[in-house]
Amino acid sequence: MCVERVQRFLTAAMLLLITALALNGFFYLSVGLQIFVIAMLMVWAVTNFCPSIWVLNKILPPCKWS
Repeated sequence: MCVERVQRFLTAAMLLLITALALNGFFYLSVGLQIFVIAMLMVWAVTNFCPSIWVLNKILPPCKWS
């Protein structure tokens, strides 16, 4: 696996966790996590810097798109 794909899987897993928490009655926690995910996506959109990709680059190789 490469960095960008792992980051997408982590984002999807986070959204799945948020949905599961909301459905199990942890509404405020799920809203807080959702606001965090939205804030990180906004940081990525505005600055073109994604903290999770930065950390994953230290562990995994970058994707080689053909």
